[in-house]
Amino acid sequence: MGLHEIVFMNLRANSQLVKKNSKTMKTYLLTILTMVSSVATAQKTIPFDTANWKFNSESYVLDNIDGQEAIYLKGGAIEMKNMRFLNGTIEYDIRMTERRGFYGIRFRLNGRNGEEFYFRPHQSGNPDANQATPIVNDLAGWQLYFGPTYSFVYDYPFEEWMHVKLVVQDRKAQIYIDNSEKPNLSWNLKHDPAEGNVQLTSFVSPMHYANFSIQPGVGEIKDFNVVEKPMVEGIIEEWQVSDKFEEKDLKDLDNLEEVISARTWKKKVQVEENSAANLGWAAVRYDDEADKNTVFAKITFSSNSDQTKLFHFGYSDRVVALLNGQPIYAGDNKFRTRDYRYLGTIGLFDAIYLPLKKGENTLLLAVSEDFGGWGVTGKFEDMEGIKIK
Repeated sequence: MGLHEIVFMNLRANSQLVKKNSKTMKTYLLTILTMVSSVATAQKTIPFDTANWKFNSESYVLDNIDGQEAIYLKGGAIEMKNMRFLNGTIEYDIRMTERRGFYGIRFRLNGRNGEEFYFRPHQSGNPDANQATPIVNDLAGWQLYFGPTYSFVYDYPFEEWMHVKLVVQDRKAQIYIDNSEKPNLSWNLKHDPAEGNVQLTSFVSPMHYANFSIQPGVGEIKDFNVVEKPMVEGIIEEWQVSDKFEEKDLKDLDNLEEVISARTWKKKVQVEENSAANLGWAAVRYDDEADKNTVFAKITFSSNSDQTKLFHFGYSDRVVALLNGQPIYAGDNKFRTRDYRYLGTIGLFDAIYLPLKKGENTLLLAVSEDFGGWGVTGKFEDMEGIKIK
């Protein structure tokens, strides 16, 4: 039965009541309009078929499990056709196992950029059981965006369906798990609001999805409470970033002056609320020049005397530090370099003593990236006698 037929039958059945009492008529019409609005905006499950989705995965199987029509997705993503999403509500069910994997949703995708939320079922009950992150020039940034601002502790139900709801409004997003009345996570989106594509993803091991629905423009942000890290006092707030070059160019110490002089310096990157600068905003890691995985992050400062200063810094994934053109440090902070659970997250975990000369000094951090976030951060132990330009 169509919506117009439902409305007509109700109006006809109550025509005498409407005629006798104008107040009753107003109330009744309001009820009908509410019903019309409710029916018009009702959720509609979108089937996992080629009419609605573009498949870009290693494999997939259309399945029925626990009475739900589902897709068993492995090694990639499926993307909605004929739908560009800006604000609204997206809902789906997911059936997890304890296997290691990464499963979630990407939204507002435009070329190399977008936003993402995904689950880590193998970290169930841990602080990093899930992850919200921007995708910046093809790089997800979980090594830069971590902690209670971007994830939450959750004990997942395994081998059964779990409901997920994502609400997006302008620069804000919220995730609700298992029909929770309050959001499990609220976070600020990094990209300017712009409509984009929507994907479901499954990496490392396969995952079941079911009951996918999307309601553009429908949904309310409520109880928006973001757990933000305070900015580290004295942090370098801006880094000048060079063009890309190959990491192997740094191995020839006699050629460093030529490597430095060949660089162009067109972009600056600001630190964000996690006190790190995302170098992905200035450079594309994965493109036709994928071998070029390194940039210089530069600060220039003056010293009122010859002196030694302690400099605290962090990077992702590897670094070579040069002071006034001379190499003084090399380090590796990538995923699993320190133990099997080490994520390679960025922080002020390293420090070097800088032998400064009186006058202008230049510190270059050559930062190389594999995956997980391309970043840099730093601060001086004290600023006495120095001034950053």
